[in-house]
Amino acid sequence: MKIASWNVNSIRQRQQHVLDWLDREKPDLVGLQEIKCETAAFPAEAFREAGYESVVVGQKSYNGVAILSRLPFEVTAQGLPFLDDDAPQARYVEVRAAGLVFGNLYLPNGNSGGSIGYAAKLAFMEALALHARALLEAGTDFILAGDYNVCPTDEDCAPGALPPTDALLRPETRAAFRRLLWLGLTDALRALHPHGRHYTFWDYQAGAWPRDSGLRIDHALLSPRVAERLLAAQPDRDERGRAQPSDHVPLIVAIEDQ
Repeated sequence: MKIASWNVNSIRQRQQHVLDWLDREKPDLVGLQEIKCETAAFPAEAFREAGYESVVVGQKSYNGVAILSRLPFEVTAQGLPFLDDDAPQARYVEVRAAGLVFGNLYLPNGNSGGSIGYAAKLAFMEALALHARALLEAGTDFILAGDYNVCPTDEDCAPGALPPTDALLRPETRAAFRRLLWLGLTDALRALHPHGRHYTFWDYQAGAWPRDSGLRIDHALLSPRVAERLLAAQPDRDERGRAQPSDHVPLIVAIEDQ
């Protein structure tokens, strides 16, 4: 079973990129982030013709998440449980398919909006931890994947790519990410590749891609029984070298079928 996460940075600009990639890789489930369109504007019919049904939580011009599936699925959430937010943004969608729950998330960056913006990032991470705990207590098999906007360790950030005060690197951010791991979740990529540069994002500015000045900020966290089925986890770096790419590449995770 192949599951992927990809921040496409506008589905309208990257629709053909995604369709071409689906044809090559044939994943079973794909979480898309930063689709940057309202739900009704998402090109669901184009993906249906490619063999994928979709569930979309959109928002005009910003954010937005979607799941594409070629498996039968049930929608289990269209917002992050436990998140106390008077004006929730389109940052979480979740389905149940093939015996597991797949949560697709786009975590706030935290660098805009000053202290309030950073507090919103930590609040999202707190709610995500509460949701993960509830799933674990229910005995649910699950994957929480997406753009976490977190570099968990110094090895996940190219030297000089970000200042140490950046919200993706701050100690509080990394502590919140570790809390997820301490619940018993497994970082799929690091479980198989404990060390080395496995970046998933390269900025459009300052020649970041040709210099390989990247970040590992897209992650897939697996519940214990799913982690036991883990076969492979790897970013698809080739996508970043294509014409007019997203600044992120797909993260692909393979697990044994049940």
